[in-house]
Amino acid sequence: MKYILVTGGVISGIGKGIIASSVGTILKSCGLRVTAIKIDPYINIDAGTFSPYEHGEVFVLDDGGEVDLDLGNYERFLDIRLTKDNNLTTGKIYQSVINKERKGDYLGKTVQVVPHITDAIQEWVMRQARVPVDDDGVEPQICVIELGGTVGDIESMPFIEAFRQFQFKVKRENFCNIHVSLVPQPSATGEQKTKPTQNSVRELRGLGLSPDLIMCRCSTSLENSVKEKISMFCHVEPEQVICVADVSSIYRVPLLLENQGVVGYFCQRLDLPIETRPRKMLTKWKEMSDRSDRLLEQCSIALVGKYTKFTDSYASVIKALEHSALAICHKLDIKYIDSADLEPNTLKEEPVKYHEAWQKLCSADGILVPGGFGVRGTEGKIHAINWARKQKKPFLGVCLGMQLAVCEFARNVLEWEDANSTEFHPESKHPVVIDMPEHNPGQMGGTMRLGKRRTIFKTTNSILSKRPNFESKVTVVITHYTVNPELKDHFEGKGFHFVGQDVEGERMEVIELDDHPYFVGVQYHPEFTSRPIKPSPPYFGLLLASAGKLQSYLQKGCCLSPRDTYSDQSGSSTPDSEIVESSTSQDCVTGKQQFH
Repeated sequence: MKYILVTGGVISGIGKGIIASSVGTILKSCGLRVTAIKIDPYINIDAGTFSPYEHGEVFVLDDGGEVDLDLGNYERFLDIRLTKDNNLTTGKIYQSVINKERKGDYLGKTVQVVPHITDAIQEWVMRQARVPVDDDGVEPQICVIELGGTVGDIESMPFIEAFRQFQFKVKRENFCNIHVSLVPQPSATGEQKTKPTQNSVRELRGLGLSPDLIMCRCSTSLENSVKEKISMFCHVEPEQVICVADVSSIYRVPLLLENQGVVGYFCQRLDLPIETRPRKMLTKWKEMSDRSDRLLEQCSIALVGKYTKFTDSYASVIKALEHSALAICHKLDIKYIDSADLEPNTLKEEPVKYHEAWQKLCSADGILVPGGFGVRGTEGKIHAINWARKQKKPFLGVCLGMQLAVCEFARNVLEWEDANSTEFHPESKHPVVIDMPEHNPGQMGGTMRLGKRRTIFKTTNSILSKRPNFESKVTVVITHYTVNPELKDHFEGKGFHFVGQDVEGERMEVIELDDHPYFVGVQYHPEFTSRPIKPSPPYFGLLLASAGKLQSYLQKGCCLSPRDTYSDQSGSSTPDSEIVESSTSQDCVTGKQQFH
């Protein structure tokens, strides 16, 4: 097993997650099996109870683990399936050590940070690195480990010390360290400054870790003199200083690293049994990046949510939209709308903000209402859904977005004026969305129905599945609430169909509306399984409908199952023809891939 540790300096949020994912991508393109671990030094057990404004979205894994959004990057870039133990926190480590101490496993010894905490960290990493993450179930060969935060943070000290010991335990040829640092370029002088990187590396080396590669984040390409200066003061060869300048798309980062000889360095440093030239996987990444840069047509999506001031709150949603837009060869324009701005109260208090929000909504080609919690802004979302339904604008509701679509239809079509979710109005006479039986209201963390579940499609007329009784596993991330099954017949009599249900038929998972170009709601979160090369079907359908291509796409015989929309040879395909023309591939005809 080879271990690659990615640390960061100067500032947090410097791009360690994308760089760690990109390193894994270029190594996987060489035929190696790669896994990834994210270490977060905070004391929380997991990310499940975080506000979206704290660390961005909470990414949910197949086993129900609520983890840092960087694990979403790993899954998307590497096309792997991680588990909750791939996200290691200070809370998890201390909890496991304290549990051992309570059971008497330490035989009366004084339990200390060194060696007990540091040993627990090393054991966790070595154990988790060997867990298969690909569909073939084969043990990985390389583990990329990202240490969150910045070098010098008090909370990350036990992890730094653990890896200082770890490098000797696994031997030098099996461990290397990538340090990601910032090279600022003040506008006053226009000169690239190396001092922050020098100080960061000096501190890291003082803690016992010497970086093998220094990846410099900068706004423009590093000048040779700057590279040489970093090399001289940071005790590395100039070839070990890698420039990671700002690029047009994050999909260019693996190509950027590969072009600077990172694969060759790893072959020599870690004695990897591979060819130095990556295979066709990177060719597809190059084609995808080239396609991204030459897009001309534009498609706008109104994202109506509660946390729009911090885009990382919807990181996976945005990525899923980008994947789908790229697949249909359109440039994506996301119009962020705070749902509260669409409500009548805003018209009274801040009329300019109200009219700006409605102008954005009305000018968008499609509308997306993502998940969320709490009553704030829900009426604004219902107004947006109502407008999408009446104006026949393509619409996708995810989780809470689907529940509110049910509420909107009940109020305005079934004429149940007080129809609502028991989450917001427990005394409603028409509770169209109700508590789930497994909901535990006395506890905040770990109370949702999480992880991969099976959804069964009950109709042959569904946009999302044209095949009868089509079954597939989907990643389900449901709140504590679900659509009231007792009222199902009232909706279906008016053309509002629950086309996908769980195995027991108790939970409504997918909705579609008759006589509408694309009005779809899903109780699960399909964005978590979207991939750059295989976009998620509900989002893919939304983008196709918003671009006016959905009907021609379906009429030519292809369903919305995820498939590889890129050729095996860069430049050998025409993107528009690949997406719009019919596909008679085995994947499309049999629907054998998982419907996410």
